[in-house]
Amino acid sequence: MSATEKATSVISDLIEINNDRTAGFEKAIADIKDENIDLKDLFESYAQQSRKNTQELSAIVGSAPHLETETSVSGTLHRAWIDVKSIFGGDDRASILSEAERGEDAIKKAYQDALSEELGYDAQQIISSQAQGINAAHDHIKALRDAAKA
Repeated sequence: MSATEKATSVISDLIEINNDRTAGFEKAIADIKDENIDLKDLFESYAQQSRKNTQELSAIVGSAPHLETETSVSGTLHRAWIDVKSIFGGDDRASILSEAERGEDAIKKAYQDALSEELGYDAQQIISSQAQGINAAHDHIKALRDAAKA
């Protein structure tokens, strides 16, 4: 695999996990009850963050439109787990935030892995900047989860 193909593959994976994240937050928003209404705005902002990330990443690879709508197998499993949790009463604040943190762990790791690759200066800069936003979101969700468990 050439360096360009490898970089395109890594960036495509980031596009997919950002799409997964958007879909996961949208699913959580739809399932949130009134007592956790404050999480809707937060989750919408993180879904918007991933939509923006996807646009920036797509511009890097000059991708075909199909890349912007693909989701990964692990992301599909993540959304299915949210569905199961909502069916079995996992709608309390700590459960919602624990699941959100689990998803944030996955995207955080994907960005860490991507940053360990040789992607070229421009791609590296964009991905590094996005990773900072992802890490901040992760840390915020983790802090909210810890507070909910207290």
